Amino acid sequence: MDFAFATPREVCQAIGERLRQQRLVQALSQQELALRAGVSVGTVKNIEGKGQASLESVVRVVLALGLADELAGLFQIKLRSIAEMQQAEQAKRQRAPRRRSP
Repeated sequence: MDFAFATPREVCQAIGERLRQQRLVQALSQQELALRAGVSVGTVKNIEGKGQASLESVVRVVLALGLADELAGLFQIKLRSIAEMQQAEQAKRQRAPRRRSP
């Protein structure tokens, strides 16, 4: 699946399906995974079946499956040019304007 052309719902369902496949490859039941992750069996079922859960629950399941390295590269800034590097550096240095007293 190309996530660039998918709806948010489709992306969530695909992630849930990938997590289900990982669980099955590791020969874990939903109950075993839930116990390892510290979530309910219903949460595991919702992630796998509907792609629905809190971010924390998804992270718990990912960690319980030993997939922490898969999270490491998420949302890292990928710079393609010197201009982008300069823009990113300036963005780090910007501060919010001071509030004025009423």
